[in-house]
Amino acid sequence: MVVKLQAEFAVSERRACCVLNQPRTSQRYESKPRSDEPALVKRMLELVRQRPRFGYRRIAALLRAESWRASATRIYRLWRREGLKVPRKKRKRRRLGTSANSCDRRRAEFKDHVWTWDFAFDHTSGGSTLKWLSVVDEYTRECLALKVDRSITSEDVIDTLAELFAMRGVPRRIRSDNGSEFIARAIQRWLAHVAVETLYIAPASPWENGYAESFHSRLRDEFLAVEAFESLPAARKLTTAWKEDYNHHRPHGALGYVAPAAYGARCCSSVRASAEPQPSLQNSSGNPLTQTFITPGTGV
Repeated sequence: MVVKLQAEFAVSERRACCVLNQPRTSQRYESKPRSDEPALVKRMLELVRQRPRFGYRRIAALLRAESWRASATRIYRLWRREGLKVPRKKRKRRRLGTSANSCDRRRAEFKDHVWTWDFAFDHTSGGSTLKWLSVVDEYTRECLALKVDRSITSEDVIDTLAELFAMRGVPRRIRSDNGSEFIARAIQRWLAHVAVETLYIAPASPWENGYAESFHSRLRDEFLAVEAFESLPAARKLTTAWKEDYNHHRPHGALGYVAPAAYGARCCSSVRASAEPQPSLQNSSGNPLTQTFITPGTGV
């Protein structure tokens, strides 16, 4: 503005600044970039190329984890200067829902209190179907299981859950929709035997299972949409790597930009009362319960 006034009215800088009530020193100030800025920008761009769906806040969290002096405002300034931008996704209208089993009404209160599970689909480069089963802890946001196969039967589901129960413990509840995969009688009987309450949301109300929807949104946006799967073994290898990165390295906005595994390590699981009988994950012959309750050929 000062330069414009000088050119239009042929006045001195002193006069123009006086009219605008602006200190003359502001006209002669030249910002001096910090000595670490070139290296910081270089590293920031490297992270952006590695994680094209991350915004400046999450990139800033990654940089701070690497001991860079990277406040959100500083990274935003550099982000804008470099012309970086993540396309804004359209947000769906959030509804509270009517089901008593929705994630808004029956919230997870501690680690391993409520798990949620769901399925996602994609294809190989040759067009073959791939199916993912995800199991997520709603409190810590940890991805406990991410299994991919051509098809996933009820036997596979129970095998996956039995392995998780043996390693992590039995949750109080599992939330899901009313798809045929989750209401299969074999799965319902097995979960009832191990004393896990099933929370089924209202039909056609995916917002009531918001944690599963949120995880699958990240899964599709940051993984399925950017990877080409040449074969099932390649999909399994990439899935394992993405699950490891999601749990241990990806900053989670809802957790204060802490990775889910690190957040989960700070939490304590609820310990069931010692007087409460613990159902065994094996039958009397020592075989897994999958052989007791499964009807062969039941598809999920």
